[in-house]
Amino acid sequence: MVSFIEKFINMIIRYFSWVKDIVGKSEEIISISSDIDTPEKLIDHLIKKDEKYKKAFDKRNVIKVAQNKIYISKSTKIKNDDEIAFFPPVTGG
Repeated sequence: MVSFIEKFINMIIRYFSWVKDIVGKSEEIISISSDIDTPEKLIDHLIKKDEKYKKAFDKRNVIKVAQNKIYISKSTKIKNDDEIAFFPPVTGG
């Protein structure tokens, strides 16, 4: 008999600026399948979850990502108990 056990990981997801406004919350804790191991895959997962995420990540190419408060690319590996933040480009002046 073959047994299938899917492994889950927990993450804190934080949203800033207009991403937060569209999603309707500043943060959430989620449990996701361990095969969702990059920010790109996490975004794909979120947009399947609800229409508000689809709208928030419509321009995903401009959204920046941080892992545990460090900027990363959307192809960087993410893991259990990471804090992932999504935000638009930051400008100064």
